[in-house]
Amino acid sequence: RAVGLGESWSRMPGDDIADIADDALKYETYEQYLDSQISPMDLYYLEDQDLARQLVELGYRGSGETLKREEFDARKKAAEEAKASKLRNAPKKLASADKDLSHFPFLHNLAEREDLVRNGKLTSIIFVRDKNSKGQEVSGYIDYAHRLKTENFEPYFERRKKLMPKPSDLSYYNWETQHSTSNSTPNFQVIADNEAGLLFKNKRDRKVINVDPKSLPGDNSRRIEIKTHEYLQVASPP
Repeated sequence: RAVGLGESWSRMPGDDIADIADDALKYETYEQYLDSQISPMDLYYLEDQDLARQLVELGYRGSGETLKREEFDARKKAAEEAKASKLRNAPKKLASADKDLSHFPFLHNLAEREDLVRNGKLTSIIFVRDKNSKGQEVSGYIDYAHRLKTENFEPYFERRKKLMPKPSDLSYYNWETQHSTSNSTPNFQVIADNEAGLLFKNKRDRKVINVDPKSLPGDNSRRIEIKTHEYLQVASPP
């Protein structure tokens, strides 16, 4: 009768080698890996650790298949890259997590979108107009995703710091000094159009966003005016 594949076949022929290779990941250096296969009796008779290592590498000592230095280094590198990738892709706690923002409409709005923006599922431009620490009125357009990536937002959500436009943002204007700047970001290209005013082109889908409140914002975009006591004026056209 036909013989089915059962438990006796759950181990592939190369598994012994794989186990040895995985075991090697425990060691910091190739020399430590070789030393783990040298017995006290080997050292007693050989009286030379380097010779004992050479014999292990050649397969005359130790148990089973021994990794060559190149194979060991390749395994170590692959394991380190996999570990780094796992850390990079591990879910990060949101800066807005566990923060009560029910009485702060602007921060609450940012918190609702933080996860989507961080994961690249949503892009968002924030317009802020308020007075800076010198009492000067400033305004500007902020690429939310770019600021999230380059800044720690916990102090903002904890209200220890106030989110304000910077000269490094998409646009910045100081109404008292009349100092203005504009900068493209990894997500948006700034388009200075004399007729249409300030425009931003999404670098991913190439769609243009018109931030003029008297005009339509553009395809797949919407403008949200947020009523809040936190700022003189805030708006968000995601």
